This record gives sequence, structure tokens and C-alpha cells, in this order.
Amino acid sequence: MYHEQISKKGFFIEPAQKPSGLKFVDRVIKRLFDIAIALIGLVGTSWLILFAYILATIDTRQSGFFTQTRIGRHGKPFRTIKIRTMRKVAQVKTTVTTSQDPRITRLGRFWRRTKIDELPQLINVLLGQMSLVGPRPDVPGFADRLVGPDRIILSIRPGITGPATLVFRNEEELLAQQEEPVRYNREVIYPEKVRLNREYIENYRLWDDFRCLMQTVWN
Repeated sequence: MYHEQISKKGFFIEPAQKPSGLKFVDRVIKRLFDIAIALIGLVGTSWLILFAYILATIDTRQSGFFTQTRIGRHGKPFRTIKIRTMRKVAQVKTTVTTSQDPRITRLGRFWRRTKIDELPQLINVLLGQMSLVGPRPDVPGFADRLVGPDRIILSIRPGITGPATLVFRNEEELLAQQEEPVRYNREVIYPEKVRLNREYIENYRLWDDFRCLMQTVWN
């Protein structure tokens, strides 16, 4: 039954709240598209991922790969894989990152600006944990705020990029301008991301995935 617990750290979704999500044919085509592009992407960028991993390891003095628990399809937790862009700063604990965050290294800013830090997530795509395009996966504590129709966002795999990601491509700079970035993220940015993500799912077309990928690469 859909209302049973997905995992020990997952969510309960009541039958009345079961999201319709994408049509079966759309889900199959989207998944095949993800696998094909992710394979091509990994073959073409594996050298760059390895190079970035080595430099990030030297730069941060930790593993060049950074993994973090995020919430995926149907509320199931998984570990995202990225190039590490931050070093530890004892007094900074927040998961909300601004462009002025002291944890981001100089080299890390380059990885983030060029989106090279996102490339290892192609592995998450092949593992079936993510999609190329979709809502960005939230950390635990945000996804459980989704209620009613908004839970349709949990009906698909989270994406490396997506409409909300493109709209807020300068999110870190925007947050740096706020007196209370955590509150601004919670009350302004997050609700707008939810609206954009719902709109993407409810009006899904494969062409939108092509468009998002092209805009992500070229912008």
C-alpha cells in the first residue's frame, strides 16, 4: 500500500494524498533519456571528474567527493555525490549556503560557478536515485514540509537541474544580500521553488528536459 513507510527515514504518504505524477509512458521515456545522456556524460567527463576530485582533495584536505543525505522519490533518502567545495569551519553549521560562506574555498567557488561539482551526480542518475532534470533534492527537514498537492514533487526522481534551479541560478548571491538568509530561504525562495517544481511536473514535456539541460550547460 502507498501509505506504508517507504524506509526508516522516509515519509508516510496517505492514500488521499497519492500524487498522480507523470504518465507511465513519460516516466519510461524520461528514464531511458536519463540513462543514455548520463552514460554519454560520464564517458566524456570522467577525466574531468577525476581531475577535480584530486584537486579538491588537496584543496580541502578531505576526500574530494562530498556525499550528503537528500530526500528522493517517494521520500526515500539517498546520498548525493558531488565534488567537495567547502572546508570545515567549526562555527558554521547551517545547510543554507550564501556566496559569502567562509566554508567555500577559492577553488570550490570555481567548481560551483562552472557546475563541475555537480558532475558526479551522473552516477546518482545511473543508480536510479536522480534524474537529469527535476526538482533539486532537499535535505531532510525541508521535504517533509510538503503537504497536500505539493507532495506531487516526491512522485518523481529529483534532478541535477530543473526550472527552479535555473530561475534561482544566483541563489547564493541573492541570499548573501539578505539580513536573515535562512528565513528568506524558508519563506520566499523555497515556496517559489515548490510552485515551479509542481508546474514542471503537472505540465511535463520531454522537450522541457532538453531545454533545461541546454540552458544549464550554456548559462
